[in-house]
Amino acid sequence: MPKDEIEFSPTDAVAWTPCEGKVPELTERILTGTGRPGVVTRLLRFAPGTDTTPNGTLTHDFWEEVYILEGSMTDLRLGETFTAGMFACRPPGMEHGPWATEEGCLTFEVRYEAPSTPDDRSSR
Repeated sequence: MPKDEIEFSPTDAVAWTPCEGKVPELTERILTGTGRPGVVTRLLRFAPGTDTTPNGTLTHDFWEEVYILEGSMTDLRLGETFTAGMFACRPPGMEHGPWATEEGCLTFEVRYEAPSTPDDRSSR
């Protein structure tokens, strides 16, 4: 099932909903998806003071591209803080998080299925 065709529309027409996991301060707006797990385009919001430690370190079986629109977040495992204007591209199986933010953070994410082989990673 492909994603829906959508002409420009206000994202605030899509409700914020709780994300999976144990952190109620982490919410998402699913802008479009396919109905398959992990294949979505979304806004992800970390409320000020969010700590995703209860969700642990994440890995998943899909690609994830993330652009930080507002605020900042710290990867507690790496001890690094990432800020607005920064971008990440995570292949399937890449560990990331947990995250914490004092000021809050808003990201734009595209998650998709794609073949991932060791050869794909070495060509970057």
